[in-house]
Amino acid sequence: METPVTPVDVLAIGPHPDDIEIGIGGLVAKHVALGHQVGLCDLTAGEMGSNGTVAERLGEADAACDVLGAAWRVNLRLPDRAIGRDADQMRAVASLVRRVQPRVIAIPYWSDRHPDHVAASHLLTEAIFSAGLRRYDADGEAWKPQSVCYYFINDSVTPSFVVDVSEHYATKRRALACFVSQFRPSEPDAVATRLTSSGFNQLIESRDAQFGALAGVAFAEGIIVKHPVLRPHLMS
Repeated sequence: METPVTPVDVLAIGPHPDDIEIGIGGLVAKHVALGHQVGLCDLTAGEMGSNGTVAERLGEADAACDVLGAAWRVNLRLPDRAIGRDADQMRAVASLVRRVQPRVIAIPYWSDRHPDHVAASHLLTEAIFSAGLRRYDADGEAWKPQSVCYYFINDSVTPSFVVDVSEHYATKRRALACFVSQFRPSEPDAVATRLTSSGFNQLIESRDAQFGALAGVAFAEGIIVKHPVLRPHLMS
């Protein structure tokens, strides 16, 4: 990792550049606005994608990071379409977690139409757990976040809870617009994909609008957690 990283309150991790923005771009922007330090990590450079070069995708990710206001963004350069439970891949993730000591980590939901998203969810779940084991062989001292939560990229189910991101939705849109190579490629050899379809952004916004409507707000992003959400009483 060439980018210097510092301790953060929230660490958001995505399989490819643009996945974080699709899933929780609004939440990243909201936490930044609340004064929290947020770090972003892409596992791969998306080099197997149909459109865009590695250099383009890394540049777009950096631009989106600036729009969202995150403290930093790193790319672990794991092999695209080969994300798995390889020991070196797990160690790379665990070392990052130990280094930046996040209170909360957001990772992809474990069920998704894209195999890489599913593989990333499993790898990250395992690596984050291992990061908390003092005898696990990775850089740094053992670190356990207070919470690990899962966000939706493509497929979604009933979330454990939703967060109102209405005030930050324009920022999410601007961050997504940074990924020109994926959503609006103009190269002569560009090919049509699910992402280049005019309806793809509509899919993202309709999901977030539905979560918002169910909660009585304009836009919300859904989160899944594996543990009960504690509330102090019924009136909170």
